[in-house]
Amino acid sequence: QLQVVESGGGLVQPGGSLRLSCAASGFSLDYYSIGWFRQVPGKGREGVSCFSNSDGATYYADSVKGRFTISRDNGKNTVYLQMDDLKPEDTFNYYCAAAFGSGWCPSLNFYGVDFTGKGTLVAVSS
Repeated sequence: QLQVVESGGGLVQPGGSLRLSCAASGFSLDYYSIGWFRQVPGKGREGVSCFSNSDGATYYADSVKGRFTISRDNGKNTVYLQMDDLKPEDTFNYYCAAAFGSGWCPSLNFYGVDFTGKGTLVAVSS
């Protein structure tokens, strides 16, 4: 079955950390770039980060640069999002998504991707 499945969300205090995981199955990340976007119901998708399959380059939204780190484990066909120094404004549903190739990755445009997970909630509150 072709899919991506997220895990690792939860409730954390401001300044805390979380690590999200996204396991891809049925396709190889050698051919697909993969990343994360966040969204609240009724609002648009905000691209957060992307890992390019072509050269391993990583891309981040300005709002998370320096705090979030994306990485990929080729052996596990899994991508991670390490989130540090979390702020209340980081509270969103976070979705993992993948699309063939790498041309879309630098723009963090997650509309029209091939696979999207069901999402995991990250809530930052004291």
